[in-house]
Amino acid sequence: MTEAIARRFQRFAETEAKGRSPLYEALARGVATDPGMLAFLADLLPPKQQPNLFLAAVRFVCGTRTNWDDFRTAFRTHEDAIRVEMLNRRTQTNEPARCATLLPVLARLPGPLALLEVGASSGLCLLPDRYGYAYEGHEPFGPEPRFPCRATEATPVPTKRPNIAWRAGIDLNPLDVRDDDNRTWLETLVWPDQPARLARLRAAIAIARTDPPRIVAGDLLTALPSLAAEAPKDATLVVFHTAVLAYVTDPEARSAFVRDVRAANAVWISNETPDVFPAIAANVSSPRPPGAFMLAVDGEPTAWADPHGAWIDWLAA
Repeated sequence: MTEAIARRFQRFAETEAKGRSPLYEALARGVATDPGMLAFLADLLPPKQQPNLFLAAVRFVCGTRTNWDDFRTAFRTHEDAIRVEMLNRRTQTNEPARCATLLPVLARLPGPLALLEVGASSGLCLLPDRYGYAYEGHEPFGPEPRFPCRATEATPVPTKRPNIAWRAGIDLNPLDVRDDDNRTWLETLVWPDQPARLARLRAAIAIARTDPPRIVAGDLLTALPSLAAEAPKDATLVVFHTAVLAYVTDPEARSAFVRDVRAANAVWISNETPDVFPAIAANVSSPRPPGAFMLAVDGEPTAWADPHGAWIDWLAA
């Protein structure tokens, strides 16, 4: 089992952290070769073996360690406390900058919109109408925080924020942004050498705290129909999710979720790694940029997107 975990951390270093976080790249490579850490992770259930969760838990308990030797020493000193945090928490990275890659899709839909996010965490991505945007080569619009995004020429770059009439989310463990412990955990999930991203997260949290979106505790496989039924009938219902369906490992369960979305007469926006819905990814001829998500609308591939919202590569029709 430790060999599989080592490969997972090595893959994280090479395809996710490389070029984004030199520190996390180095630490992940170190974990992949450390027998003690691999044995520690092997004692946990597979969902708790995620690189992001482990690296964030060490930071949460020990603070940011800026080199491998300090990281390893901190882990050995506080191993029990790190285990407690890993068992009690989920990654739940709530990256509001993803709104910049969702907005070109939302702007093409007839408004007003009713947004329902699956795997919503604290609901920061349910607030695209409260942020500003700065698409490279285009006039910025909206207030701070303005999320920067590189968009290819084919991308239908929006020029204004959407009209949202209703919003709600579903999460197994909703995080209340008004709770300081939750806020600290969300901040810890931002990689340590990305200060601009952290500043924008803090600004988004401040906005959300003034009027938090409603997040229902529940399983996406059972809670969706009843919550979708609450959306106003005169609004376009949009069900969306980012980096969530990978945790639903049963393909039939994923198919059941899609059937529920279609039964709700909703526009379905999927923003996941290509392997989550391989039948969608099979319809794309352009190569996948390293680490990119496949953004799809109603099962049709629409764009490659950066997992943290930094760029979007629109697919030709």
